[in-house]
Amino acid sequence: MSAASFDVTGKVVVITGATKGLGRAMAFGFAEAGADVVVASRDLSACQAVAEDLRGLGSHALAVKCHVGDWDQCEALIAATVDEFGRIDVLINNAGIAPVARSLKDVTSTLFDKTIEVNLRGPLRLTALAAEHMGRGSAIINISSKAALHPSPLTVVYAAAKAGQNAMTIAAAQELGPRGIRVNGIVCGTFETESFRNALPDVSWQDTVLSRIALGRIAGADEIVGTAIFLTSDAAAYVNGALITVDGG
Repeated sequence: MSAASFDVTGKVVVITGATKGLGRAMAFGFAEAGADVVVASRDLSACQAVAEDLRGLGSHALAVKCHVGDWDQCEALIAATVDEFGRIDVLINNAGIAPVARSLKDVTSTLFDKTIEVNLRGPLRLTALAAEHMGRGSAIINISSKAALHPSPLTVVYAAAKAGQNAMTIAAAQELGPRGIRVNGIVCGTFETESFRNALPDVSWQDTVLSRIALGRIAGADEIVGTAIFLTSDAAAYVNGALITVDGG
C-alpha cells in the first residue's frame, strides 16, 4: 500500500457540527489534506468564519447553516452542496448534543426529543439524502461515543441515541455497500473539547477520567483526524460497517 492510498485531494467533504470541537478539527484536517469542505452548523456566522480560514489553506470551502434535527434543513444542506460541487464524496455526521439529567425521572420530553433528533434522526436523514449524490468509493462516517457502550444514568438518553447511531451505521453499511458507498463509525473516548470541559462537574474529575485511560492523557481534538482520513481514503476500501474505537485504551 502506497502513501497515495491515503490521498483525499479534491474530495468533497460535508461535516456537520464543523465550527468547534472534533468537527472543526476535522474540517481543518481535511482542508490541509487537499479536500474541499462544506462547513455546517446551526451558527451561520461561525460557519462562514471557519470556511474563510479553510479557503486560506487552499480549500474550496462552503458555509451552510444546518440544524440536523430539522429534516428540511438537512435537505437544504445536501442541495446546497450538490449545487456548489455537483456531488458528495464524504459525509461526516459529527453534530451532537449530550444534555444530562440527574435521574431517569428528570428526563424531560424536550431533552429526550432534542437528543434523539440531533444524534440519531438527523444523521439517518443526512445519510439517506447524501447517498443519492455519492458514487462508488464514497464514504460516510458517524461520530459516536463510548457512552453507547458504557452508559450511565447521567447520559442515558445520549447513550441510547449513540447506540442507535451505531446500529444505523451497520444497517446503512449493508444497504449502501453494494453501491460502493462505505459507512463506518468512530467511537470516541475523551477528547479535549469545550463540551468535555463543560461536562466536568469540577476540575477534580479530570484525574478520575485520566485514571481510566491507558495512555494516561486526554486526546487533542485533532487526534481524530487521522482515523477520519483513513476511513474516507482508498486505504480503507474494504472497511465497511466498522465501529472503530479511538479512546487511548
